[in-house]
Amino acid sequence: MKHIIKILTLFVTISAFWIGLIQASVVSRSHTWLLPIYFIVSLGCYGLLMVGIGLMRFPTCPEEALLLQQDIHEAKGYLKHKGVDVGSN
Repeated sequence: MKHIIKILTLFVTISAFWIGLIQASVVSRSHTWLLPIYFIVSLGCYGLLMVGIGLMRFPTCPEEALLLQQDIHEAKGYLKHKGVDVGSN
């Protein structure tokens, strides 16, 4: 819930800034109407950057990998006991 409040606050702030620019005629109208498009493109670039950084910093967890292999082995044993063919491994 807190995250949505941050997003709404940011949206209201940017909207107020945009309307202020339109009313004050600080920037020409042809450029002012493009600001929402620039904002959406910037938001998309930021999202891609965050995904890329997250993928580059993705941690490897050897102990979690061992636990996962253990769970897979247990699940295969359970399924074999139930009569399900789980392969040759």
